[in-house]
Amino acid sequence: METQKFNYDNNIVRAFLYATITFGLVGFLLGLTAALMLFYPELPEFLFGTDDTTIQSLRSGNIQGLINTQGALGFGRIRMLHTSAVIFAFVCNSFFCGAYYSMQRLLKTRMYSDTLSWIHFWTWQIMIISVVITFLLGINTSKEYAEHEWPIDILITISWVVFGINMFGTIAKRRVRHLYVAIWFFIGTWIAVAMLHIFNNLEIPLSFTGWKSYSIYAGAKDALVQWWYGHNAVAFVLTTPVLGLMYYFLPKAADRPVFSYKLSIIHFWSLIFVYLWAGPHHLQYTALPAWAQAVGTGFSIMLIAPSWGGMLNGLLTLRGAWDKVRENPILKFFVVAVTCYGMATFEGPLLATKSLNKIGHYTDWVIGHVHIGALGWNGFMAFGIIYYLIPIMWRTQLWSKKLANWHFWLGTLGIIFYAVPMYISGFTQGLMWKQFNPDGTLLWKNWLDTVTAIIPYYKMRFLGGLFYLSGAVLMVINAVKTIKQGSFQKDVPAEAPALANIGTTRKEGEGVHLWLERTPKLLSILAFITIAIGGLVEIIPTLALKQSVPTITAVKPYSPLELEGRDLYIREGCNACHSQMIRPFRDEIVRFNGKNGQYSKAGEFIYDRPFLWGSKRTGPDLHREGGRNPDSWHFKHMYNPRITSAGSIMPRFPWLITNKLDRSKMVDKIKLMKSYFEVPYTKPEIDSAGQWADNQSKAIVKRIYAEATDIKDQMEKERATKGASFVPLEKREIVAMIAYLQRLGTDIKTNQIQTASAE
Repeated sequence: METQKFNYDNNIVRAFLYATITFGLVGFLLGLTAALMLFYPELPEFLFGTDDTTIQSLRSGNIQGLINTQGALGFGRIRMLHTSAVIFAFVCNSFFCGAYYSMQRLLKTRMYSDTLSWIHFWTWQIMIISVVITFLLGINTSKEYAEHEWPIDILITISWVVFGINMFGTIAKRRVRHLYVAIWFFIGTWIAVAMLHIFNNLEIPLSFTGWKSYSIYAGAKDALVQWWYGHNAVAFVLTTPVLGLMYYFLPKAADRPVFSYKLSIIHFWSLIFVYLWAGPHHLQYTALPAWAQAVGTGFSIMLIAPSWGGMLNGLLTLRGAWDKVRENPILKFFVVAVTCYGMATFEGPLLATKSLNKIGHYTDWVIGHVHIGALGWNGFMAFGIIYYLIPIMWRTQLWSKKLANWHFWLGTLGIIFYAVPMYISGFTQGLMWKQFNPDGTLLWKNWLDTVTAIIPYYKMRFLGGLFYLSGAVLMVINAVKTIKQGSFQKDVPAEAPALANIGTTRKEGEGVHLWLERTPKLLSILAFITIAIGGLVEIIPTLALKQSVPTITAVKPYSPLELEGRDLYIREGCNACHSQMIRPFRDEIVRFNGKNGQYSKAGEFIYDRPFLWGSKRTGPDLHREGGRNPDSWHFKHMYNPRITSAGSIMPRFPWLITNKLDRSKMVDKIKLMKSYFEVPYTKPEIDSAGQWADNQSKAIVKRIYAEATDIKDQMEKERATKGASFVPLEKREIVAMIAYLQRLGTDIKTNQIQTASAE
């Protein structure tokens, strides 16, 4: 058979490699900033200005600088920007870098289209830059790992489809008959991410000329779909593509074949089947239907088997090559990465059990768990791939093996100093929240008691982040020096015989999986079916059955002003620190219920688009916040939380007090809720929405002035100073925020829980 000559495209690999390194540093720096703000919330004041004389500042005595930032450096925005930068910018770029390199060599062909490769690259990077800009401006949906608004969701879809066309086109013109295991994982990743991204991000834009949109799902249904997506974003963005890279790069670096082909088959099919069922374990003890919670727990425990099968397949590939690990920094990174994968995938199922979930959920335990995977599995795999590719692509030796080893040890120390304090912090939180005195009262009544107890662990976590970032900086130095001493080869000559056409029918004596490996269409169809089953079984019944979320007659839609306040709450990322879900535990009912009912009911959230149950409690739960504190308390708390709550680590929001509320879209929001989501607003209510908001805001301001004459005096002084440019307090953002917070949990009372017929 004639041997064909062709070239591998290293240019696109180089582009994604540079993006991986650049955005890795950005993501780590953002994470370090967020970690710093959890024990030094005055950081924005130090940088931009403050009126608090007890705080050192670069612009002391001038809070206008902080106001002018409009919250761009607020913790809620930085936190979501950090997670998105690490997931979509660092990990995804590292996946694309490794995939474009490995696919060409595994399939013995150049990528299907250089043009599509570059369209994919630039659309993905434009998406990342758009995320940075919009998140800093407060444009987000609040949905974990899916905070991007609808135009960016569309751009992600386009970029992902382009990547898929390029990948499947490359598979179609391959010169190797059977697909290697890494390609199976790439195919499964592409199918699952496409499905997850599209269904979770179905939303209705307020207008096609603006950014604001509302999820088509509400309340408990939105929660189920979001964590079906959220858990499987971890599965099919942070796990399966990186497993594909592991199956290629670890054997290459060790110069050993994969330990077990049969284990690879079991690992792939069982993993993509089981993962899609496990999402509800993020919603244990919430208002989600109990059957969905139970299914999530069961399949989460099952996940240990395929996950550890993959881990063992990776580690056992090094049999007979452990002496190389001692000498080769690339293998050091890979070994720790695979070990962290095993640790995280054992701990995750344990946290999915109700016994541990009731202690661990909403605490820093989950943060420690997540970062074992993110820093250890994803980060170290990416570092190993970078160290593997640069010397090969620039045809030279690594500039400094010693520096790479220093990076390894700094990174490993960083993981330890990050995760261990978070575990201790999480255990401390979970146990302190639940402790009672002999007389039945809470031992730690003040939420700040638990916050101040864990501050030392936040400082240790910051130190771990510094170690990790320092190691990454050493990697950049090493990479730059290696690149400078080498010579990049854009097109790498290769040759291979053309693939003969033998048909797609199964041959006599041919194994089933061998047959699948040479029929990519059938393999992809079966992978899609395997992936989709779990989602279909869990989500369709919940979305279709009205009985799954009974209607509570006392629950009414938000007023126009409250809806505006809710959008401000989302803009500022308040859900990053506060939950709105009181679980049916004695300690939570005693601590949070106030005078407005008991634990949270599914029917209370039917108008919540999106749901805001949260995943972490840095501050207390807010679902029963309405009426617990006077309006003036909320005003002062937003201006400076340390005025009302000494020792608070909540950031300040003074711009809410100075900004005029933009009510230009208020009526359109009410109309959208009525038209698309059948929220029962009446025509008179819609027609009088402006007056409705005016009346509510005037009542709030009247109460603020009655409760706090100092605020009234301050407003009068401001009126006298500004004259015609003065904006009355009734027209400012803070009033809408207070309206929303004071509404939370007030629809039902302890003795007034009536469930209407769901027929």
